[in-house]
Amino acid sequence: MKKEKIVGIAVFLLVAIFFYLGWRTPPLSDNHGKMDTHLYLSDGAKQPLIVAFGGGSGGNDWERNYLKDKRDSLLAHGFAVLAIGYFRTENSPSSLDRISLNAIADTILSIARRTPHIDTSRIVLMGASKGGELVLNLASRYSCFKGVIALSTSHVSFPALTISANTSSWMYNNQEAKYVSAPFRIIWPALKGDLFGAFSIMLEDTAAVENAEIEVEKINGPVLILSADQDEQWPATKMSESLMGRLRLKNFMHRYEHVVVHGKHIEPINHFSKVITFLDEMK
Repeated sequence: MKKEKIVGIAVFLLVAIFFYLGWRTPPLSDNHGKMDTHLYLSDGAKQPLIVAFGGGSGGNDWERNYLKDKRDSLLAHGFAVLAIGYFRTENSPSSLDRISLNAIADTILSIARRTPHIDTSRIVLMGASKGGELVLNLASRYSCFKGVIALSTSHVSFPALTISANTSSWMYNNQEAKYVSAPFRIIWPALKGDLFGAFSIMLEDTAAVENAEIEVEKINGPVLILSADQDEQWPATKMSESLMGRLRLKNFMHRYEHVVVHGKHIEPINHFSKVITFLDEMK
């Protein structure tokens, strides 16, 4: 069989698979609404609580050794840290798909209320990448959270990280959060590993973007955003500027700041002193 014919058949089969998956909605995980948590307490009474989430690689990033120095710096400044693994951990869903915002909020508040050393009036959410998208979605729906730190984040909700990408990343009150859909045009850049190109294509649909914007003006506290000017994963700086623009347009009543650093997707975590300064100013 000629090479061109083989390639043609392979492409046809690949497209057929994606069309099939595009129509098929994956079932919710048996672990839907479940997560793994690890609470680290500082010294003293009435500690403010930082709830920390990782990104699209899954697991519980903030209990891992590579973030231990950042975690320890928070503890040294008098903050308690609650690390949450919301997918791809032992007891959570295997995919970032329709993660329950209600379950996460209930878990945070349950842990905070039963821990005497935590000041439940001072809970701040922190997340990176998809975790940034998560904390913005969460804080915009729950006024009990008093601030947000989002690193390399988006200003909209994107699809679930599944092969079909036809559901939302998040669920609230048993409804999927509105999201920017993934057109078939992203298949080729996605297969090449060009995530920046794939997300950029999705953002071209201005109507979908407007529909899926996170209502960040509803956050009940200050907001700190860090992005990197050479992010190779998605256009974080551009999306963060859109987020800032929405806060200005909506006359956001709390302090908000966007810091752009030089580097790639993970670079903002290397500027953690800015996070510490921001948190100290909230005390």
